[in-house]
Amino acid sequence: MSARQGKAARLTLGLVLLLALLAAVGLFSLTTGARAITAETVWQALIAFDPTSTEHRIVWDLRLPRTIVGLLVGSALGLAGAVLQGATRNPLADPSILGVNAGAALAVVLGVAFLGMSQLSTYVWLAFIGAGAAMLVVYSVASLGREGATPVKLALAGAAITAVLQSVINAILLTSPRTLDEVRFWQVGSLAGRSIDVVLQVAPFLATGTVLALATARLLDGLSMGDDVARALGQRIRLSRGLAGLSAVILAGAGTAAAGPIAFVGLTIPHVARAITGPGYRWILPYSMVMAPILLLGADVIGRVIAPPGEVQVGIVTAFVGAPFFIALVRRRKLAAL
Repeated sequence: MSARQGKAARLTLGLVLLLALLAAVGLFSLTTGARAITAETVWQALIAFDPTSTEHRIVWDLRLPRTIVGLLVGSALGLAGAVLQGATRNPLADPSILGVNAGAALAVVLGVAFLGMSQLSTYVWLAFIGAGAAMLVVYSVASLGREGATPVKLALAGAAITAVLQSVINAILLTSPRTLDEVRFWQVGSLAGRSIDVVLQVAPFLATGTVLALATARLLDGLSMGDDVARALGQRIRLSRGLAGLSAVILAGAGTAAAGPIAFVGLTIPHVARAITGPGYRWILPYSMVMAPILLLGADVIGRVIAPPGEVQVGIVTAFVGAPFFIALVRRRKLAAL
C-alpha cells in the first residue's frame, strides 16, 4: 500500500469514527432535556410510536425535529465556513464574520417588521437575499485599494458591515415590540421549537448547497495555491469563486432561516478539520460537514442542562466556545507575522 493510499484509508476510518460520534451525540440530543428519556424509550418511540405516551410525543414532536435541524444546520455552517475560507484564502472567513449571517438576519427582520411575514418558507428566500447582498457588499468594500480583497481587509470589512447590520437589526427590534416578540428566540440562534415542517422546507436548499459545495473541492484546491497558479492550471478564478460563494450563501441562508444566526461554528470546525486532514479540500469539506453538527448538537445539549429548569440557547453556547478560539487564532497569526 502506497503512502497516499494509507493516508486515504486513515482519513476514511477517521470519518467513519466521526459519524459514529455524531450518532452518539444525536442520541444524547434525543434523550437529554428537562425530562430525561431513556435510549430504550427513544427507540420504542421511533419504531412503534404510541400517541398516548407523553414521552413518545416529546421525542417525535420536540426532540427529533430539533435534532434533525441541528444536524442539517451544523453541516451547512461547517461546509459554508470551509468553502469561504478556501475561496477567499482567509483563515478568518466564516458566515458570521463576513457578514453573511447578519445580512440574512436583517432581511428576515425587515420582512417581519414591514411586510408582516411570519412563515419559514418566506424566511428562507429573505435570508438568501440578505446573505447574498451582505457578501457582495463585504467583498466590494474589501476590494477597494491596490491590494484588493486581502484576508485582513475581508475580515475587517466583514466585522464593520456586521456591526452596521446588527445595529440596524437592534434599532428595528427596539422600536417594534411585535417584531421583537416574533423573532427574539430566532435572533439569538436556537434549535428549540423547530417542527418537522422546518426540516421539510429547508432540506431542499441545504441539499442543493451541499452538493454544490462538495463539487467545488477541486476548485478550492486550485484557489488555495494562489490566483496565478490556479490561472496557470486553466482555472477560471471568478467563476470558481462565484460557485463557491453561491454554495456558501445557499447554505448559510437556509441555515440561518432555520435556526437563526449562529456564530463561530463555520470558523472553528474547518481549522480542526484541516489540522486532521491536511490542506486538501477533498477531505476538509466532508470532515467539516460531519464535525460541525457534532459541535452544534453538543452545544445544544449543554445548553439544556446547565441552567435547569430553563435552557441556554445554542447560539450563546457556541459563542462561548468559538470566541476564545477566534482570539487564539488571531493571536497566532499576529505572532507568525512578526
